[in-house]
Amino acid sequence: MNDNRTGDRASAAASTVSPFRSGPSARDEAPQFVLPLVARIEKSAPPARTDALETAARAVLTILADERSAGEGEWARAMRDWQDARIRKVVRRARGAEWRRAEALPGITVAGKSAEVRVFPPVPLDGWPKDLARLQVSGTDLDDPEPPPPADPAAPVLWLNPGLGMSAGKAMAQAGHAAQLAWWELTDEDRTAWRDAGFPLSVRPAAPSGWTALTAGGLPLVRDAGFTEIAPGSSTVVADHPSLR
Repeated sequence: MNDNRTGDRASAAASTVSPFRSGPSARDEAPQFVLPLVARIEKSAPPARTDALETAARAVLTILADERSAGEGEWARAMRDWQDARIRKVVRRARGAEWRRAEALPGITVAGKSAEVRVFPPVPLDGWPKDLARLQVSGTDLDDPEPPPPADPAAPVLWLNPGLGMSAGKAMAQAGHAAQLAWWELTDEDRTAWRDAGFPLSVRPAAPSGWTALTAGGLPLVRDAGFTEIAPGSSTVVADHPSLR
């Protein structure tokens, strides 16, 4: 669990100048860090797209809630520095020996139904460990062999903008952003309940007819900074957590 000071500061920042907005802010003056996520994508058995997105979102929540990220924990300083600047996440892919080398580095592996995502403590933008820096970041795309079932309305849903075409890697990062915004907005009690339940959530494209209402409903909304793939300021994901409705 994050310590209260970090959580309170992040919540206040999210409610004023979002770390995902494209416009300049004081966050740009701080040293910039990135949260690395590595998806295991074997040629013979790639994960389903939706499962990969959901697993990435849960990986972000898992490191936010980890005791090593709080107080005087070994990752706490890096987590605080990262959250004081732009909240950047980069998803890379690995298989075989690449994945085994990634798993040997400090981090947390989160498994879904078919997906595995390892999340690492934040690193400087130009300070990636060599075994992660060599991994490919572009071209990560996946498919759903079967349409995912309808989202459970009693559990958190991360609604994707239906008008944006994003690669799987980009969408994984955006889902992670949305999960983090929801985490910041929750009370400590709600955070604990979500963590203890194993961070249940769904990631689904919103209905085109309902997207505008979702973005205007007061729920956490990610506006992308436009570093890759999509235009700066694009609304990408709405975090619909039952406790925030």
